[in-house]
Amino acid sequence: MTAKLEDNPYTFLRIINPEFDKSRKTKPNSPERFGLVRDKYAEFIKDGILLQDNEEHLYIYRQTKDGHAFTGVVGGASVQEYETDLIKKHEATLTSRESMFTNYLDIVGYNAEPVLLSYLHNIQIESLLHVYTASRPEYEFTTTDRIKHELWVLDESQTEALSNAFGQLDACYIADGHHRSASSAGLKKKRVNEGRSHFGNEDHFLAFFIDESKLKILEFNRIVKHLNGLTSEQFLQELQKYFSITPCSPKLKPTKEHTYTMCLQGKWFELSCRPEIIDDSHPVKCLDAEILTQFVLSPILGIQDLKTDENIEFTSGAEPLEVLEEKIVKGKFSVGFVLYPATIEQVKRVADHQLIMPPKSTWVEPKLRSGLTIYHINE
Repeated sequence: MTAKLEDNPYTFLRIINPEFDKSRKTKPNSPERFGLVRDKYAEFIKDGILLQDNEEHLYIYRQTKDGHAFTGVVGGASVQEYETDLIKKHEATLTSRESMFTNYLDIVGYNAEPVLLSYLHNIQIESLLHVYTASRPEYEFTTTDRIKHELWVLDESQTEALSNAFGQLDACYIADGHHRSASSAGLKKKRVNEGRSHFGNEDHFLAFFIDESKLKILEFNRIVKHLNGLTSEQFLQELQKYFSITPCSPKLKPTKEHTYTMCLQGKWFELSCRPEIIDDSHPVKCLDAEILTQFVLSPILGIQDLKTDENIEFTSGAEPLEVLEEKIVKGKFSVGFVLYPATIEQVKRVADHQLIMPPKSTWVEPKLRSGLTIYHINE
């Protein structure tokens, strides 16, 4: 990141890292730091680096990565619909982080990282997206990570037609961005209570709406530093109470639900859940991430809080298995578990029951770029 900051005076990273070239720095996440971010943003606007569209628009954004195209709509999501659960959640937010992000939005005055919202496949929306993207995008570029970005600016009639189509949806689901959503709702509440609302701009937050069938959901794998005092043989004996275990060579990802592949001190095994530990009647208890926690991580390995325990780390399914294996072979960790990815149906089932997914249950793509579109809250 340092190279990008040094070589590109126009990168958005300069806004969110306003002190990268200064020896004296403000405290991270402090009002002083946020104030500098706000001032740098204003400087970019003054210098004409950032230009604002004169009219309100919806935008179609397409990201193409490794041959997979993610196409959706950038627009404003309703805070009221978030509060009334028409925008559904499946992840608990940390109060401290939520408060920090709310303070950040309040001071900087803009929202530059869209929340990823999914919706049930809709033929009308799909048809409109197909028609509107037949023309050349207004913006098109490829970044150094070989990801292609395209952005279409919709005119008034196109914006209205797409808005009306989205108005027919029953609900949306947060695929990524629970803290950003919660902080936007917190900002509205804070400003209304203090009588500082800016023309109702706090009623919405920046979002990227995408057909749930277009999402790519990968697993989050777990690696643990120790065996909680057990030898490898003792650990395998404990596992046999709940799983059928077979050696696995070469290393593979699991091919079906309720199975895991495990790297134990450099050796690979496949674990299959015994039927008695699977509770399909419960939206959370049937999830592979939760089963692993309840029958392995907590009772055998002594991991009681996945959010705070320093003996466990997580690797995304986007990383090769060699990354997980190398950490174990080098002795930094003792055991790693590779999970089968959760499905969007499982995520929605948890959200519909107003329950919470286990921590680090899903790695969802696309990952959106900060600053590609910006919602100016204080306008």
